[in-house]
Amino acid sequence: MNRIILLEIPFEFGPTKDTIYPVVLQSDDSCVLVDCGYTGFLPRIEKALAQHGLRGELLTHVVITHHDHDHMGALAALKQRYPQVIVVAGEKEVPFIDGHSKPLRLSQAEAMQPNLPPEQQAFGLAFSKILKEVTPCPVDLAVKGGDKFNWCGGCEVIETFGHTAGHISLYLTQQRVMITGDAAAVQEGRLVLANPEYALDQKQAARSLQKLLQYGATEFLCYHGGRLGG
Repeated sequence: MNRIILLEIPFEFGPTKDTIYPVVLQSDDSCVLVDCGYTGFLPRIEKALAQHGLRGELLTHVVITHHDHDHMGALAALKQRYPQVIVVAGEKEVPFIDGHSKPLRLSQAEAMQPNLPPEQQAFGLAFSKILKEVTPCPVDLAVKGGDKFNWCGGCEVIETFGHTAGHISLYLTQQRVMITGDAAAVQEGRLVLANPEYALDQKQAARSLQKLLQYGATEFLCYHGGRLGG
């Protein structure tokens, strides 16, 4: 049994409505969650799993594509509730996930704060506060590009740096499905860079997007925007 499940988690922050799309890779011997939402989103993750007949107790791994708060905010709570879960992340992202280094996104936000127009100052401060409140979590398994797993018949780790310094994506070789994280987003029926204005290295992010397109995937699963192809 190999199932690729795209979770759909709608939410509202003030007047803003949005949806994130974590992915579950279910096989006979593993159940892998890819990214886990904002701080406080564990109940939403559990609800989305239940909609597909899954429970948190079945999870064997959680892969964090990068350390942004919307991808790892619920990680510490998930690990505390389900200690059997093996936390997997790119080796360059580990110090920002486990708290040994200051998150690059927080450094970016703080550097931008003095240059924000007056009407954006309050939002900038609130955003930095949200980033500071993300609870770090130890990483059990650090991976690099080219590492392979047997998840869903075969899964390869792809280094897609740019959005953050150590961002990774996953390619399911048998199904020809690419899980992009924030290396790409779906917008108006096409792949685009996810929030390019916040990419820590825009040129590298653009190269990573082109890299993903070279694998011959027939389907892309994007954390922002959902499914393209298939």
